[in-house]
Amino acid sequence: MQKNGSEIIMEVLLEQGVDTVFGYPGGTVLNIYDALYKYQDKITHVLTSHEQGASHAADGYARASGKVGVCIATSGPGATNLVTGLATAYMDSVPVVAITGNVPTSLLGRDSFQEVDIAGVTMPITKHNYIVKDVTKLADTLREAFRIAQSGRKGPVLVDVPKDVSALMCEYEPKAKIQPDPMPKLRLDKIQTAADYINAAKRPMIYMGGGIIAAGAQKEILAFAEKLQIPVASTSMGLGGFPSDHTLFTGMIGMHGTYMSNKAVDDSDVLIVVGARFSDRVAGNRTGFAHNSKIIHIDLDPAELNKNVNVDLYITGDIKEALSALLELTNEVKSRPWTDEVKAYDRRKAMTTGGIGVNPQKVIETISKMNSNDSIMVTDVGQHQMWTAQYYNFRQPRTFISSGGLGTMGYGMGAAIGSQFSMPDKRVVLITGDGSFHMNLNELATVQSYNLPVVIVVMNNSVLGMVRQWQKIFYGNRFAATSPGRKTDFVKLAEAFGIKGMRISSDDEIESVLSEAFAYGKGVLVECVVSPDCNVLPMIPPGGSVTDTVDEM
Repeated sequence: MQKNGSEIIMEVLLEQGVDTVFGYPGGTVLNIYDALYKYQDKITHVLTSHEQGASHAADGYARASGKVGVCIATSGPGATNLVTGLATAYMDSVPVVAITGNVPTSLLGRDSFQEVDIAGVTMPITKHNYIVKDVTKLADTLREAFRIAQSGRKGPVLVDVPKDVSALMCEYEPKAKIQPDPMPKLRLDKIQTAADYINAAKRPMIYMGGGIIAAGAQKEILAFAEKLQIPVASTSMGLGGFPSDHTLFTGMIGMHGTYMSNKAVDDSDVLIVVGARFSDRVAGNRTGFAHNSKIIHIDLDPAELNKNVNVDLYITGDIKEALSALLELTNEVKSRPWTDEVKAYDRRKAMTTGGIGVNPQKVIETISKMNSNDSIMVTDVGQHQMWTAQYYNFRQPRTFISSGGLGTMGYGMGAAIGSQFSMPDKRVVLITGDGSFHMNLNELATVQSYNLPVVIVVMNNSVLGMVRQWQKIFYGNRFAATSPGRKTDFVKLAEAFGIKGMRISSDDEIESVLSEAFAYGKGVLVECVVSPDCNVLPMIPPGGSVTDTVDEM
């Protein structure tokens, strides 16, 4: 059947099971948007306020659903506005396909209006990217993009389509939905060696990351930990992959993790690292990290082998399959003195509140109490993100949506929008700070336009809290550019966008205001007036270890 390039894009999206895309129109994607108009009964297009919001929405959609997120932008500034979102997805291994327009092929390389070599720009922050100059190759290129995004370690792929290619006609042949590449085969000898290490261990510890969630291995990690009575610590990306109220869970690991997790890793004799990458926010002191342990690293990506921390044994392959194999080869343990020892460690979840205002810990714990296990918590980046990670009780995977590797302020609103579209029957709560929220508050228009019931909680301490906290500790209280003195009235701002605004000014208002917000059923913003002297503690300084933990300020 004969179709033009833009119609071919729509047909391939439908082939791949895509029913929602996020984007912003412009000159070089007019043909694509014309096709979207024709296909509007099959594909929902969500118009965000900014292309960066579209890329973050595609990312949030993918994280919450496990599907591929799709975003569309025009050439030049439209395409470059996707860059931060693509880098965010790349760092956190999120499957996204970005479709950009470009000037006609005859104008490429001539510094034409709104021309950018977006393939060149995004090369370091995508798994792969393409510029399609032949319409007969468009369908297969898009299919390849979906295959790459979902295969192995997932990530973003960009497809750049010149305007003339999106208009040209050619024969289109439908095909079945693309399947990801098969996983690399596990080496059974390595699985057996790992089992031998674990069976001989007296003080085993599990350090898990976002790879558990990406692999859908939450049942396997739970069964493994319970069979062998091994304590479990999680990175922020792994939260929800293991029930946080489980007796074996020690909490988050790393710079702002619990003392229990960091101390247990330091004291372990076998450390089983599953779907994590020894980030500098976890292994600050790389040479001293788990220095008493035999380290077993299970991960899909061979590029992570000994990249940050040298390990004793590396297993490459499907995490779910590896854990299932280890379950068969390891001996059941009814109880361990070690597990009881770890439970006796002080969690040290101290938080200096200081000054007057609302206690963030009480806000997060109240939100946790009021929401169901499958509610989705989205955050921006900063103190509020760490408070959420520390105090919210995550019990299911894909319920904590946050920028981990890149640490993207401005991520939250777009990601919340994408999460809500992917899971319309679930409650989505965005927890943000005034600094991050100022970067993306324009997406309030999108929340209102689509009548999304997102609950937005702004922790307003009137400063750039996390950076200011570092200035307290390491820069002698020299608060350079972290006290902006903004006078934004967030309640009035929300109302200006047509969204209900509410405010919590003291702890005794927390429960009543949040109850009203969650019962409202539409988009609502709740400002929490927080002291600028609230800190995220405990904290291990950069390059430090558990012995350097800061407990008070």
